[in-house]
Amino acid sequence: MNMGSDFTVLGRNAPLPSTAAADTPQGSLPTWQPSRGRQQEANVEVFRRWLAITRGEKFDDYADLQRWSTTEIASFWAALWSFFDVAAYSRPNCVLVEETMPGAEWFPGATLNYVDQVFRDRLADGTAVIEECEPGGPGRRTLSWEQLERKVAAVASTLRGNGVQAGDRVVGYLPNTIETVISFLATASLGALWASCGQEYLAAAAVDRLGQLDPKVLIAADGYRYAGKSHDRRDAIGYIRTNITSLQATIIVPRLELPMEDSGLIEWSQASAGNAPLQTVPLPFDHPLWVLFSSGTTGRPKGIVHSHGGVLLEHLKSMSFHLDLAPGDVYFWYTSPSWMMWNFQVAGLLVGATIICYDGSPTHPADAIWGLSERNRVTFLGTSPGYLQACEKDDLSPALTYDLTSLRTLGVTGSVLPARSNAWVANRVGADVQVASMTGGTDVVSAVATAVPTVPVHAGQISALALGAALESWDKDGRPLIDEVGELVLTKPMPSMPVRFWDDPSGERYRCTYFDGYPRVWQHGDWVTISGHGTVTVHGRSDATLNRHGVRMGSADIYQAVEKLPQIREALVIGVEYADGTYWMPLFVALTEDTILNDDLICAIQDIIRKEASPRHIPDEIIATPAIPHTRTGKKLEIPIKKIFQGVDINTIFDPQSTDDASVLQWYIDLAARRAGRPE
Repeated sequence: MNMGSDFTVLGRNAPLPSTAAADTPQGSLPTWQPSRGRQQEANVEVFRRWLAITRGEKFDDYADLQRWSTTEIASFWAALWSFFDVAAYSRPNCVLVEETMPGAEWFPGATLNYVDQVFRDRLADGTAVIEECEPGGPGRRTLSWEQLERKVAAVASTLRGNGVQAGDRVVGYLPNTIETVISFLATASLGALWASCGQEYLAAAAVDRLGQLDPKVLIAADGYRYAGKSHDRRDAIGYIRTNITSLQATIIVPRLELPMEDSGLIEWSQASAGNAPLQTVPLPFDHPLWVLFSSGTTGRPKGIVHSHGGVLLEHLKSMSFHLDLAPGDVYFWYTSPSWMMWNFQVAGLLVGATIICYDGSPTHPADAIWGLSERNRVTFLGTSPGYLQACEKDDLSPALTYDLTSLRTLGVTGSVLPARSNAWVANRVGADVQVASMTGGTDVVSAVATAVPTVPVHAGQISALALGAALESWDKDGRPLIDEVGELVLTKPMPSMPVRFWDDPSGERYRCTYFDGYPRVWQHGDWVTISGHGTVTVHGRSDATLNRHGVRMGSADIYQAVEKLPQIREALVIGVEYADGTYWMPLFVALTEDTILNDDLICAIQDIIRKEASPRHIPDEIIATPAIPHTRTGKKLEIPIKKIFQGVDINTIFDPQSTDDASVLQWYIDLAARRAGRPE
């Protein structure tokens, strides 16, 4: 099934990008430096030496390699295919037919299956997946590679027996468990499309997403545990089955061991039984692998379709070169099946790493994640800035409490990691632990700016541009910027860009989402600064940019300052433009228990913003709020809250079920009504 070595490379050369990452920032001291041994042993260095030996391509450092990867993109992706010896049924005719966006066609003629790479050359008795959960759950479970492959084959056989073929859809309403991983791999092996929602989503929100796909099979758990409580989801399953009329079968995973009255359901024990061999279906490179959904903060959630081949190559690159994973590593990212980071976590299997699934709250108990890391000798731990800030405010010292000597890297994404948190990691987690900040998202199901094990870390910044990501910062006229704030754009295609949106036959919605701002250039939607030394600073979503009197400012800069204060749990800032030309920039603050927003605290907030951002960042008004609303993946709802204060009906621009607590929105709606749609 291996396609062999080299093949024809097609594609156009392009000018040298002015934003390639550099290894050593000028005038800035790093908070982490790789040791000489780690540099030499890093997978990306192995690749660099391999290129010199096999291709005659010699690069001085990571910056040089990254520059080549975005100027000779066809050669780069062809080299990746050969380096990873991608499991394939047939050879491609070329790498890239046309270097255009949208519409780039990658590896035409190749046939493969994502699942084949997962199980190639794995040790049968090695551990593939570990599952942990909160106290009171089913306990710690493990699956060897052999057991995982057997379970995937059995569930695939069950799906096939219920009519599932290539191109059909299978959907999951599941927590982050072993069964979720098995279900995805079984679906992908058949060439069917996978999509899932975590069970924190209410039934109506799950139907809004999964129902778009007209799936044949639903795989659902009877419930899940979170923060010490059991959550019965049997009624939700009934609602989903009633409202998705295309379903032909439902498989039930007994997480809470609750009785299911419907005799038409298939029990997981039955669905996963047997010893049938795994039979994967050969698929074109661009055949759909899964559908991920946008947050739903600007309307109906978009179904974003990614391909088997595009995801496979991108995730092999990311797992190996940026996360530096290999067989023997234990990889854990706290996530939910609703978030693309779940897909990014499963990708650890592609490089032979052991992955960990966790069903529960990261703060039940408060240091649950650190204890899990000790028990499982985790080498790469992924989490959010919010979790690290919470540990910092709770004055936790994980390295004193737990043996974290196996931990090599701490991955961080979802929002900007404040610079001070790097110091907390060094002091309380480990001075040798690399903070791997990254940004990207659901759209490319990966990172476009990220960490590299051979590149230093600078507090508050992302270390480098990702290999293969032709990332630049542009002004409104399409001019590249260095050391200035601009729109994050990608000037060349990546294989993991969506092949299409679901239910968008003309491609108009896809084109409008990414290519309306700059023709044939991908506009990512983030506001960034690329420094002269190659690091990246993310200032927030560009569609939520603060623009006071013509001066653009980033909300993230305000959050990093304000959320340092011990009295502030969290903050949210918006800039509201009114039809008469006036502008109102309020800052909402969620306070810690027993704190009152008095004149002293207001002055403290203003002072820290003035000192750590600028006087222009000081808000027009500071308002205490009971809570800050988020998407279910943890992003603050800046745009919907802004629209509320502009008088827009929330139901026309936002799915309330997309928030972590829909009741919180009512407080903002009531306040906007009292203000009569404009500032007093």
